[in-house]
Amino acid sequence: MYVAVKGGERAIDNAHRLLATKRRGDPAVPEVAPAQVREQLTLAVDRVMTEGSLYDRDLAALAIKQARGDLVEAAFLVRAFRTTLPRFGASEPVDTGAMLVARRVSAAFKDIPGGQVLGPTFDYTHRLIDFLLEAGADIPDPATAPADDTPMPRVTDLLGNDDLIERNPPGDPDAPVGDLTREPLDLPADRDLRLQNLARGDEGFLLALGYSTQRGFGRTHPFAGEIRLGEVELEFVAEDAGFAVPLGTIELTECQMINQFKGSATEPPRFTRGYGLAFGHCERRTMAMALVDRSLRARELGEEAKAPAQDEEFVLMHSDNVQATGFVEHLKLPHYVDFQAELALIRQMRREIAERQNPAGNDRQALPEAAE
Repeated sequence: MYVAVKGGERAIDNAHRLLATKRRGDPAVPEVAPAQVREQLTLAVDRVMTEGSLYDRDLAALAIKQARGDLVEAAFLVRAFRTTLPRFGASEPVDTGAMLVARRVSAAFKDIPGGQVLGPTFDYTHRLIDFLLEAGADIPDPATAPADDTPMPRVTDLLGNDDLIERNPPGDPDAPVGDLTREPLDLPADRDLRLQNLARGDEGFLLALGYSTQRGFGRTHPFAGEIRLGEVELEFVAEDAGFAVPLGTIELTECQMINQFKGSATEPPRFTRGYGLAFGHCERRTMAMALVDRSLRARELGEEAKAPAQDEEFVLMHSDNVQATGFVEHLKLPHYVDFQAELALIRQMRREIAERQNPAGNDRQALPEAAE
Protein backbone atom coordinates (compact mmCIF):
# COMPACT_ATOMS: atom_id res chain seq x y z
CA MET A 1 0.00 0.00 0.00
CA TYR A 2 1.20 3.50 -0.76
CA VAL A 3 -0.34 5.10 2.35
CA ALA A 4 -1.87 4.03 5.63
CA VAL A 5 -5.14 2.22 4.96
CA LYS A 6 -7.39 4.25 7.26
CA GLY A 7 -5.99 7.64 6.35
CA GLY A 8 -5.90 6.75 2.66
CA GLU A 9 -9.51 5.57 2.63
CA ARG A 10 -10.75 8.73 4.33
CA ALA A 11 -8.83 10.95 1.93
CA ILE A 12 -10.06 9.06 -1.12
CA ASP A 13 -13.67 9.14 0.10
CA ASN A 14 -13.46 12.88 0.64
CA ALA A 15 -11.87 13.32 -2.80
CA HIS A 16 -14.80 11.48 -4.37
CA ARG A 17 -17.29 13.71 -2.56
CA LEU A 18 -15.42 16.81 -3.66
CA LEU A 19 -15.34 15.50 -7.23
CA ALA A 20 -19.12 15.05 -7.19
CA THR A 21 -19.52 18.61 -5.92
CA LYS A 22 -17.24 20.00 -8.62
CA ARG A 23 -19.09 17.96 -11.24
CA ARG A 24 -22.42 19.44 -10.21
CA GLY A 25 -21.14 23.03 -10.11
CA ASP A 26 -23.33 25.88 -8.93
CA PRO A 27 -26.62 24.37 -7.65
CA ALA A 28 -28.40 27.51 -8.83
CA VAL A 29 -27.64 26.54 -12.44
CA PRO A 30 -29.86 23.79 -13.93
CA GLU A 31 -28.12 20.43 -14.03
CA VAL A 32 -27.12 19.03 -17.42
CA ALA A 33 -29.00 15.86 -18.27
CA PRO A 34 -27.37 13.03 -20.26
CA ALA A 35 -30.11 13.44 -22.88
CA GLN A 36 -28.97 17.04 -23.44
CA VAL A 37 -25.37 15.86 -23.89
CA ARG A 38 -26.52 13.16 -26.29
CA GLU A 39 -28.57 15.53 -28.45
CA GLN A 40 -26.52 18.74 -28.30
CA LEU A 41 -22.91 17.60 -27.87
CA THR A 42 -23.12 14.96 -30.55
CA LEU A 43 -19.54 15.26 -31.79
CA ALA A 44 -18.21 14.68 -28.28
CA VAL A 45 -20.52 11.69 -27.94
CA ASP A 46 -19.31 10.28 -31.28
CA ARG A 47 -15.67 10.62 -30.25
CA VAL A 48 -16.26 8.86 -26.93
CA MET A 49 -18.15 6.02 -28.64
CA THR A 50 -15.32 5.56 -31.14
CA GLU A 51 -12.45 5.70 -28.67
CA GLY A 52 -14.46 3.64 -26.19
CA SER A 53 -15.13 0.97 -28.86
CA LEU A 54 -18.82 0.83 -28.03
CA TYR A 55 -21.72 2.23 -30.07
CA ASP A 56 -24.09 3.48 -27.37
CA ARG A 57 -25.04 7.17 -27.43
CA ASP A 58 -26.82 7.13 -24.07
CA LEU A 59 -23.88 5.49 -22.31
CA ALA A 60 -21.35 7.84 -23.95
CA ALA A 61 -23.43 10.88 -22.91
CA LEU A 62 -23.60 9.64 -19.31
CA ALA A 63 -19.84 9.01 -19.31
CA ILE A 64 -19.17 12.55 -20.55
CA LYS A 65 -21.26 13.96 -17.73
CA GLN A 66 -19.55 11.73 -15.15
CA ALA A 67 -16.10 12.70 -16.49
CA ARG A 68 -16.91 16.45 -16.29
CA GLY A 69 -16.38 16.75 -20.04
CA ASP A 70 -13.00 14.98 -20.08
CA LEU A 71 -13.43 12.91 -23.24
CA VAL A 72 -10.44 10.67 -22.60
CA GLU A 73 -11.74 9.83 -19.12
CA ALA A 74 -15.20 9.27 -20.62
CA ALA A 75 -13.77 6.84 -23.19
CA PHE A 76 -12.02 5.05 -20.32
CA LEU A 77 -15.36 4.66 -18.51
CA VAL A 78 -17.03 3.31 -21.65
CA ARG A 79 -14.28 0.77 -22.22
CA ALA A 80 -14.47 -0.39 -18.63
CA PHE A 81 -18.22 -0.92 -18.99
CA ARG A 82 -17.68 -2.69 -22.32
CA THR A 83 -15.64 -5.39 -20.61
CA THR A 84 -18.71 -6.43 -18.61
CA LEU A 85 -20.85 -7.12 -21.69
CA PRO A 86 -21.35 -10.63 -23.11
CA ARG A 87 -20.12 -11.41 -26.62
CA PHE A 88 -22.71 -13.07 -28.85
CA GLY A 89 -20.73 -13.02 -32.09
CA ALA A 90 -19.62 -10.77 -34.94
CA SER A 91 -21.81 -8.80 -37.33
CA GLU A 92 -21.53 -9.03 -41.07
CA PRO A 93 -19.29 -6.46 -42.82
CA VAL A 94 -21.24 -3.24 -43.38
CA ASP A 95 -21.78 -1.99 -46.91
CA THR A 96 -20.91 1.71 -46.90
CA GLY A 97 -21.75 1.85 -50.60
CA ALA A 98 -25.40 1.40 -49.61
CA MET A 99 -25.19 4.08 -46.93
CA LEU A 100 -28.15 6.40 -46.35
CA VAL A 101 -26.02 9.48 -46.93
CA ALA A 102 -26.34 12.67 -44.88
CA ARG A 103 -23.04 14.16 -46.07
CA ARG A 104 -20.81 13.19 -48.99
CA VAL A 105 -18.02 15.27 -50.46
CA SER A 106 -15.11 14.64 -52.79
CA ALA A 107 -12.12 16.93 -53.22
CA ALA A 108 -10.90 14.91 -56.22
CA PHE A 109 -13.91 15.30 -58.54
CA LYS A 110 -16.48 18.08 -58.76
CA ASP A 111 -19.19 16.11 -60.53
CA ILE A 112 -19.72 12.63 -59.12
CA PRO A 113 -22.66 10.24 -59.52
CA GLY A 114 -25.21 11.15 -56.89
CA GLY A 115 -23.70 14.60 -56.45
CA GLN A 116 -21.94 16.35 -53.61
CA VAL A 117 -23.93 16.62 -50.37
CA LEU A 118 -22.58 19.22 -47.95
CA GLY A 119 -24.73 18.17 -45.01
CA PRO A 120 -23.93 19.44 -41.48
CA THR A 121 -20.41 20.90 -41.57
CA PHE A 122 -18.25 23.64 -40.06
CA ASP A 123 -16.28 23.93 -43.32
CA TYR A 124 -17.98 27.11 -44.52
CA THR A 125 -18.66 28.82 -41.21
CA HIS A 126 -16.77 32.01 -40.30
CA ARG A 127 -15.54 30.72 -36.91
CA LEU A 128 -17.12 33.65 -35.09
CA ILE A 129 -18.66 33.20 -31.65
CA ASP A 130 -22.44 33.21 -32.01
CA PHE A 131 -23.74 35.04 -28.94
CA LEU A 132 -27.30 34.35 -30.02
CA LEU A 133 -26.77 30.81 -28.77
CA GLU A 134 -26.52 32.18 -25.25
CA ALA A 135 -29.82 33.99 -25.70
CA GLY A 136 -31.56 30.85 -26.92
CA ALA A 137 -32.55 32.21 -30.33
CA ASP A 138 -34.93 30.22 -32.51
CA ILE A 139 -33.29 27.98 -35.08
CA PRO A 140 -34.74 28.08 -38.62
CA ASP A 141 -35.78 24.77 -40.10
CA PRO A 142 -33.29 23.40 -42.68
CA ALA A 143 -34.32 23.24 -46.32
CA THR A 144 -35.67 19.91 -47.49
CA ALA A 145 -36.06 18.20 -50.84
CA PRO A 146 -37.62 14.99 -52.09
CA ALA A 147 -35.54 11.89 -51.51
CA ASP A 148 -33.13 11.13 -54.36
CA ASP A 149 -32.62 7.46 -55.15
CA THR A 150 -29.63 8.10 -57.43
CA PRO A 151 -26.88 5.57 -56.57
CA MET A 152 -23.77 6.98 -54.91
CA PRO A 153 -20.89 4.66 -55.81
CA ARG A 154 -17.60 5.19 -54.01
CA VAL A 155 -15.24 7.50 -55.88
CA THR A 156 -12.39 5.04 -55.46
CA ASP A 157 -14.52 2.37 -57.14
CA LEU A 158 -14.80 4.62 -60.18
CA LEU A 159 -11.03 4.88 -60.35
CA GLY A 160 -10.74 1.14 -59.79
CA ASN A 161 -12.88 0.44 -62.84
CA ASP A 162 -10.15 2.08 -64.95
CA ASP A 163 -7.33 0.35 -62.99
CA LEU A 164 -6.03 3.74 -61.84
CA ILE A 165 -5.98 2.84 -58.15
CA GLU A 166 -4.88 -0.30 -56.37
CA ARG A 167 -7.63 -2.82 -55.89
CA ASN A 168 -8.57 -4.01 -52.46
CA PRO A 169 -7.59 -7.66 -52.08
CA PRO A 170 -10.58 -10.00 -51.95
CA GLY A 171 -11.53 -10.90 -48.41
CA ASP A 172 -11.33 -14.44 -47.11
CA PRO A 173 -14.53 -15.14 -45.13
CA ASP A 174 -12.81 -18.03 -43.32
CA ALA A 175 -9.76 -16.04 -42.27
CA PRO A 176 -9.66 -15.09 -38.58
CA VAL A 177 -10.14 -11.41 -37.83
CA GLY A 178 -8.11 -9.88 -35.04
CA ASP A 179 -9.85 -8.23 -32.10
CA LEU A 180 -7.89 -5.68 -30.08
CA THR A 181 -10.65 -5.53 -27.48
CA ARG A 182 -9.90 -9.14 -26.51
CA GLU A 183 -6.29 -9.81 -27.47
CA PRO A 184 -3.24 -7.58 -26.88
CA LEU A 185 -1.57 -6.02 -29.89
CA ASP A 186 1.16 -8.17 -31.41
CA LEU A 187 3.71 -6.77 -33.87
CA PRO A 188 4.04 -6.91 -36.79
CA ALA A 189 0.31 -6.32 -37.21
CA ASP A 190 -1.82 -6.97 -40.27
CA ARG A 191 -3.85 -4.13 -41.71
CA ASP A 192 -7.06 -5.20 -39.99
CA LEU A 193 -5.43 -4.79 -36.59
CA ARG A 194 -3.74 -1.55 -37.61
CA LEU A 195 -7.08 -0.07 -38.68
CA GLN A 196 -8.73 -1.20 -35.45
CA ASN A 197 -5.94 0.42 -33.49
CA LEU A 198 -6.20 3.68 -35.40
CA ALA A 199 -10.00 3.73 -35.27
CA ARG A 200 -10.03 3.84 -31.47
CA GLY A 201 -6.80 5.80 -31.08
CA ASP A 202 -6.59 9.28 -29.63
CA GLU A 203 -7.89 11.83 -32.11
CA GLY A 204 -5.26 14.43 -31.23
CA PHE A 205 -2.43 11.94 -31.66
CA LEU A 206 -3.78 10.84 -35.04
CA LEU A 207 -4.25 14.44 -36.13
CA ALA A 208 -0.65 15.32 -35.28
CA LEU A 209 0.68 12.25 -37.08
CA GLY A 210 -1.54 12.89 -40.11
CA TYR A 211 -0.28 16.46 -40.26
CA SER A 212 3.30 15.24 -40.08
CA THR A 213 2.78 13.05 -43.15
CA GLN A 214 1.64 16.07 -45.14
CA ARG A 215 4.78 17.98 -44.16
CA GLY A 216 7.06 15.31 -45.57
CA PHE A 217 7.32 12.88 -42.66
CA GLY A 218 5.40 10.00 -44.16
CA ARG A 219 5.37 10.27 -47.96
CA THR A 220 1.72 11.16 -48.43
CA HIS A 221 0.48 13.64 -51.00
CA PRO A 222 -3.21 12.96 -50.58
CA PHE A 223 -6.46 13.89 -52.23
CA ALA A 224 -9.66 13.39 -50.30
CA GLY A 225 -11.27 10.96 -52.68
CA GLU A 226 -14.44 10.85 -50.66
CA ILE A 227 -15.80 11.51 -47.20
CA ARG A 228 -19.25 10.21 -46.48
CA LEU A 229 -21.45 10.32 -43.38
CA GLY A 230 -24.66 8.41 -42.95
CA GLU A 231 -26.46 5.38 -41.64
CA VAL A 232 -25.70 1.80 -42.61
CA GLU A 233 -27.62 -1.34 -41.78
CA LEU A 234 -26.02 -3.79 -39.38
CA GLU A 235 -26.69 -7.50 -39.93
CA PHE A 236 -26.00 -10.55 -37.80
CA VAL A 237 -26.10 -14.20 -38.81
CA ALA A 238 -28.22 -15.98 -36.24
CA GLU A 239 -27.33 -19.66 -35.80
CA ASP A 240 -30.97 -20.70 -35.46
CA ALA A 241 -32.06 -18.84 -38.59
CA GLY A 242 -29.03 -19.67 -40.72
CA PHE A 243 -29.11 -16.34 -42.52
CA ALA A 244 -28.34 -12.69 -41.82
CA VAL A 245 -30.98 -10.72 -39.95
CA PRO A 246 -30.95 -6.92 -39.53
CA LEU A 247 -30.12 -5.59 -36.08
CA GLY A 248 -30.71 -1.92 -36.86
CA THR A 249 -28.69 0.98 -38.21
CA ILE A 250 -25.61 2.81 -36.98
CA GLU A 251 -24.11 6.10 -38.11
CA LEU A 252 -20.61 5.99 -39.59
CA THR A 253 -18.07 8.34 -41.15
CA GLU A 254 -15.89 6.91 -43.90
CA CYS A 255 -12.88 8.53 -45.56
CA GLN A 256 -10.95 7.24 -48.54
CA MET A 257 -7.75 9.11 -49.36
CA ILE A 258 -6.16 8.88 -52.80
CA ASN A 259 -2.38 8.85 -52.63
CA GLN A 260 0.32 8.93 -55.27
CA PHE A 261 2.48 5.91 -56.05
CA LYS A 262 5.21 5.94 -58.67
CA GLY A 263 5.10 2.20 -59.18
CA SER A 264 7.69 -0.51 -58.71
CA ALA A 265 9.43 -3.27 -60.61
CA THR A 266 6.24 -5.32 -60.53
CA GLU A 267 3.52 -2.67 -60.24
CA PRO A 268 2.64 0.07 -62.76
CA PRO A 269 2.12 3.64 -61.55
CA ARG A 270 -1.29 4.02 -59.98
CA PHE A 271 -2.94 5.65 -57.02
CA THR A 272 -2.93 3.97 -53.62
CA ARG A 273 -5.42 4.07 -50.79
CA GLY A 274 -5.61 5.30 -47.23
CA TYR A 275 -8.71 4.39 -45.26
CA GLY A 276 -10.54 5.67 -42.20
CA LEU A 277 -13.81 4.61 -40.54
CA ALA A 278 -15.36 5.69 -37.24
CA PHE A 279 -18.62 5.75 -35.33
CA GLY A 280 -20.80 8.82 -35.76
CA HIS A 281 -19.65 12.11 -37.29
CA CYS A 282 -15.85 12.02 -36.95
CA GLU A 283 -14.38 13.54 -40.10
CA ARG A 284 -11.17 14.86 -38.58
CA ARG A 285 -10.41 11.46 -37.11
CA THR A 286 -11.14 9.47 -40.25
CA MET A 287 -9.09 11.82 -42.45
CA ALA A 288 -6.10 11.62 -40.10
CA MET A 289 -6.60 7.88 -39.80
CA ALA A 290 -6.53 7.50 -43.59
CA LEU A 291 -3.29 9.48 -43.82
CA VAL A 292 -1.59 7.39 -41.16
CA ASP A 293 -2.96 4.14 -42.60
CA ARG A 294 -1.30 4.95 -45.93
CA SER A 295 1.99 5.83 -44.26
CA LEU A 296 2.01 2.56 -42.34
CA ARG A 297 1.81 0.71 -45.66
CA ALA A 298 5.25 1.96 -46.72
CA ARG A 299 7.07 -1.38 -46.52
CA GLU A 300 4.14 -3.18 -48.12
CA LEU A 301 4.49 -0.86 -51.13
CA GLY A 302 8.27 -1.10 -51.28
CA GLU A 303 8.91 2.40 -49.89
CA GLU A 304 11.60 3.39 -47.43
CA ALA A 305 10.15 3.76 -43.93
CA LYS A 306 11.95 6.38 -41.88
CA ALA A 307 9.29 8.83 -40.63
CA PRO A 308 7.45 8.47 -37.28
CA ALA A 309 4.12 7.89 -39.02
CA GLN A 310 5.69 4.99 -40.93
CA ASP A 311 7.00 3.28 -37.79
CA GLU A 312 4.39 0.67 -36.93
CA GLU A 313 5.54 0.15 -33.36
CA PHE A 314 5.77 3.89 -32.63
CA VAL A 315 2.29 4.59 -34.02
CA LEU A 316 0.35 1.60 -32.78
CA MET A 317 1.90 1.37 -29.32
CA HIS A 318 1.32 5.05 -28.52
CA SER A 319 -2.01 5.89 -30.15
CA ASP A 320 -4.26 4.50 -27.40
CA ASN A 321 -5.15 7.35 -25.06
CA VAL A 322 -6.51 5.08 -22.33
CA GLN A 323 -3.19 3.25 -22.11
CA ALA A 324 -1.26 6.51 -22.44
CA THR A 325 -3.35 8.04 -19.66
CA GLY A 326 -2.48 5.18 -17.34
CA PHE A 327 1.25 5.52 -17.98
CA VAL A 328 1.31 9.30 -17.63
CA GLU A 329 -1.16 9.83 -14.80
CA HIS A 330 0.24 7.09 -12.58
CA LEU A 331 3.18 9.45 -12.02
CA LYS A 332 1.01 11.61 -9.74
CA LEU A 333 0.30 8.69 -7.39
CA PRO A 334 2.55 8.23 -4.32
CA HIS A 335 6.02 6.88 -5.14
CA TYR A 336 7.60 7.61 -1.76
CA VAL A 337 9.61 4.41 -1.41
CA ASP A 338 10.93 4.56 -4.97
CA PHE A 339 11.97 8.19 -4.62
CA GLN A 340 13.68 7.64 -1.27
CA ALA A 341 15.70 4.80 -2.81
CA GLU A 342 16.73 7.06 -5.68
CA LEU A 343 17.57 9.87 -3.25
CA ALA A 344 19.76 7.57 -1.11
CA LEU A 345 21.55 6.37 -4.24
CA ILE A 346 22.26 9.92 -5.41
CA ARG A 347 23.65 10.88 -1.99
CA GLN A 348 25.86 7.81 -1.88
CA MET A 349 27.21 8.50 -5.37
CA ARG A 350 27.97 12.13 -4.43
CA ARG A 351 29.86 10.98 -1.29
CA GLU A 352 31.92 8.49 -3.26
CA ILE A 353 32.79 11.10 -5.90
CA ALA A 354 33.78 13.59 -3.20
CA GLU A 355 36.00 11.01 -1.50
CA ARG A 356 37.78 10.17 -4.76
CA GLN A 357 38.32 13.83 -5.63
CA ASN A 358 39.63 14.92 -2.22
CA PRO A 359 40.83 11.97 -0.11
CA ALA A 360 43.33 14.10 1.88
CA GLY A 361 40.67 16.54 2.95
CA ASN A 362 38.57 13.70 4.23
CA ASP A 363 41.55 12.43 6.32
CA ARG A 364 42.16 15.84 7.89
CA GLN A 365 38.50 16.15 8.75
CA ALA A 366 38.63 12.81 10.54
CA LEU A 367 41.65 13.64 12.78
CA PRO A 368 39.90 15.98 15.23
CA GLU A 369 37.10 13.49 15.65
CA ALA A 370 39.65 10.79 16.54
CA ALA A 371 41.40 13.12 19.02
CA GLU A 372 38.16 13.77 20.83
